[in-house]
Amino acid sequence: MRWCVQGSESDEALVRQAQAGDSRATELLLRRYMNTVRVRARGFFLVGGETDDLVQEGMIGLYSAIGDFREDGGMSFKNFAYLCITRHILDAVKTSSRRKNGPLNNSVSLSDPGLSDFAGEENPEEFLLDDEARQELRMKLMKALSDFEFRVVTMYLEGMSYAQICEATGKDLKSVDNALARSKKKLQRSFA
Repeated sequence: MRWCVQGSESDEALVRQAQAGDSRATELLLRRYMNTVRVRARGFFLVGGETDDLVQEGMIGLYSAIGDFREDGGMSFKNFAYLCITRHILDAVKTSSRRKNGPLNNSVSLSDPGLSDFAGEENPEEFLLDDEARQELRMKLMKALSDFEFRVVTMYLEGMSYAQICEATGKDLKSVDNALARSKKKLQRSFA
């Protein structure tokens, strides 16, 4: 039986089998790349989520890579899978960071003449308290992070892509990625 030596077939051969409907090949690829997904997910921070959520997103990316891979695309499956895993994780992080501004995006102007019609919604005092909480969080971030890390985290949470952050800071992709990874570790320590 060809499944006796599970690690002997190339990724590309397993992808061909998986795309032909072989669920065992799909399962083997998912198991083979599970640690890659876990390692990649640890490098990111999900607002309101956990690393396991990012691992799940990475596994979805890996599953799509199995279905979408084309050998004539000029890329190995390993590189294609890594790209798909990373994109799914980044999409989850960006979506999560966009939702953090939900209260601000749905706020009502204090000068709105119809403000009194919104019984039960936040009043001006609650807006001020929220602003104070944001300022306090900002101060904690500034204390915990270097100036560069603070700038990178702020831009990232505002939804900027790595490329945009690189352009805005004048740093290369590796520097930005390292700054985000360091920031995540520092923030986990200081908010734990």
